[in-house]
Amino acid sequence: MRFSGFESLLDKAKGLGRAKVAVAVAADKEVLEAIKIAEKEGLITPVLVGDSEQIKRLAQEIGLSLDGAELIHELDPEVAVHKAVDAVVDGQAHFLMKGQINSSDFLRAVLRPVRGLRTDRLLSHFSAFQVPEFSRLLFVTDGGMNIAPNLAQKKEILANGILYLQGIGMESVNVIVLAANEVVNEKMPVTLDAQALTKMSQAGEFPGAIVEGPLALDGAVSAVALKHKGIVSRINGDVDLFLVPTIEVGNVLGKSMVYFAGATMAGIVLGAQVPIVMTSRNDTSRSKFMALTMAALSRGL
Repeated sequence: MRFSGFESLLDKAKGLGRAKVAVAVAADKEVLEAIKIAEKEGLITPVLVGDSEQIKRLAQEIGLSLDGAELIHELDPEVAVHKAVDAVVDGQAHFLMKGQINSSDFLRAVLRPVRGLRTDRLLSHFSAFQVPEFSRLLFVTDGGMNIAPNLAQKKEILANGILYLQGIGMESVNVIVLAANEVVNEKMPVTLDAQALTKMSQAGEFPGAIVEGPLALDGAVSAVALKHKGIVSRINGDVDLFLVPTIEVGNVLGKSMVYFAGATMAGIVLGAQVPIVMTSRNDTSRSKFMALTMAALSRGL
């Protein structure tokens, strides 16, 4: 199964019933706008942690009904994050969302040693892109968390992404390990990593996925480009997931799709006990809503 766009993700997520999301330091207008859309769609029930008076004021300003919401009042932002994590740990919420709080403070609470959400897996960022006139969603990892992962970390990042996609219904996942070109060169260590991951895939270390690389972007999406280059590929331009070599590549690739191709983007953090919605302040309420959709769809992974 593949997803033609975010609406297909939303339809599948809504079929699972409402998920509860704990929002840490929820007095954030854009975040509450996303909550409003998701609540109206029947996707989530919010647990809003933070300054309840500010939350109520902003909710009234944007027309968000709090009738079905749970409010946990806490003026101290750092304490509020811990209370939001507590809500997830105690089973009051299915997943977590960052509100008006610094990312490092947010992650400190997520990864706390006692009653935290840490697992033995590496945390990694996972993005979905709906590009106009492209037939399906494209996925990218990791363009938002791990700066320059080594081979072992890339393997974990890739495993997180494949597990997510298979968990939401994609039985077979086509993965391209991106590089500047297809030639394995010791002077370009990312090509050596790509070759190693490809060999791991061939040995059966990523069940249900085809992993190929190193491959440049044109060959990842174009069978014509592959033919011109004389490259034989099982994926043959039909990629689902890009594994990028560094955070810079992922960041530029994602923003290029958004700003040059008019794509819609949403992303979540994988590798914790539950999905985590940790969006940028620049993200629109629509983008935040779609990140909520991605997280709601993946609960129970």
